Amino acid sequence: EKLHVSEPSNAYDFGQIINAVNANKDKAACADLLTITDPKKLPLLLSNKLEGEILLIFIQSLEHYVAGKDPGLAYQHLFYLSKAERFKVVLALLSKNEKEEVQQLFNLLAESQSDQYSLEDLESLKKVYEL
Repeated sequence: EKLHVSEPSNAYDFGQIINAVNANKDKAACADLLTITDPKKLPLLLSNKLEGEILLIFIQSLEHYVAGKDPGLAYQHLFYLSKAERFKVVLALLSKNEKEEVQQLFNLLAESQSDQYSLEDLESLKKVYEL
């Protein structure tokens, strides 16, 4: 049964949805959540709750469900995700394989065209993700 996702109004709601999504490894529901969530609100909604597992399911959901349809939105989420509290810590703990998943998403965005970002924007964001 697919999780029904509605727009979270605060960090607590967002955390509850993320926990449910993560428990079920439901990338489609996670993609729904990211599609209805304003990327600019991501750092606020994540608060200090960013974990490696969360970062990964975001990356996978963006890669498999969002980037193909809306590369601009995927880029925006990557950009604001990097502004979240604990981002650097979580990034430092990613394994080589996990880093490769992040790289795949960047490759996908590089192949896509969007007026939301240029290849230069993408390159500088890749540096933030230490790729």
